[in-house]
Amino acid sequence: MYVGVKHNYLIGIFIVFWGQKTKQNETIDLISEQELTPFYEKIDAFLQQINNIVLDKPQQTKLALCSLLAGGHLLFEDLPGLGKTTLASALAHLAGLDFQRIQFTNDMLASDVIGINMFNQSEHVFEFKQGPIFTQILLADEINRCSPKTQSALLEAMEEGFVTIDGMRYELPQPFWVIATQNPLFQSGTYPLPESQLDRFLMRLSLGYPSRDAEKLLLQQRPRHILINNVNAVFKAAEIIKLQQLVQKIYLNDLVFDYLLDLANETRKTQHGLSTRGLLALKKAAQAYALLEKRNFVTVDDVKAVFVAVASHRLNLGEKDTFALMQKVAVNG
Repeated sequence: MYVGVKHNYLIGIFIVFWGQKTKQNETIDLISEQELTPFYEKIDAFLQQINNIVLDKPQQTKLALCSLLAGGHLLFEDLPGLGKTTLASALAHLAGLDFQRIQFTNDMLASDVIGINMFNQSEHVFEFKQGPIFTQILLADEINRCSPKTQSALLEAMEEGFVTIDGMRYELPQPFWVIATQNPLFQSGTYPLPESQLDRFLMRLSLGYPSRDAEKLLLQQRPRHILINNVNAVFKAAEIIKLQQLVQKIYLNDLVFDYLLDLANETRKTQHGLSTRGLLALKKAAQAYALLEKRNFVTVDDVKAVFVAVASHRLNLGEKDTFALMQKVAVNG
């Protein structure tokens, strides 16, 4: 068994690569450990600090960072008051990114989100006034309280990193990341997100209630916004962009690819199966999770770790049902 990774070499025999099988004469173009190692200490510091703010939710905070590094947007579905805004604000501070928050209401217009052209009387020209979407991390709070027309204003921005107003395209700051929260649909005054917009979110997470011990600490400690204001940024924007580029180079072998395809095929036995875009999102999330696990290659366990968060909202299933579906798929190899 190989215990290290050489960059861009040819395998001439069938081997097991850290527990993963690779085919004969397969060329592997791997990112080197030396490129990843400088970031490991910062990743550890990031997770440690955010877990000091958002208590008792280590897997959710790890998946949130995974979503950022994968370049995908994040949807939180929870009851109000369980720490969604706190987590979004902490992520922005620690990532060293600009942060804006929009509180969605049922009378909000698309121009309140993306901006509007206003007439400058002194210059006799129209000038574009940027909306709050022109930031690096956008917290779209209670997104399902606004009308579908306003929700759709986010679509182009989330997919392409641009907004179009009166035929003119404006590029958004990079990296651009949307963290949206929505209330359960049984609450009054909510509009379900259209499937096309749900598919734009890489992951859907739920924080849930904290444990008794964590909630006792929350009562004893200072307010979370004070803790957030006292933390220093761990990353710079350029480092986040670099990590997003490195994630795309994390290696997957045929065993992992086959497992991804088997999962997709299993979901398609129901009415709403995983789309090709959803399958690509699953791959990207698994690559980012592997990086957080300090590896330059993906294992089946990485796919399993992100599957529920990536697939549940696309399949219109709860977390338990999505996990049960995943359990039906065996690893062939």
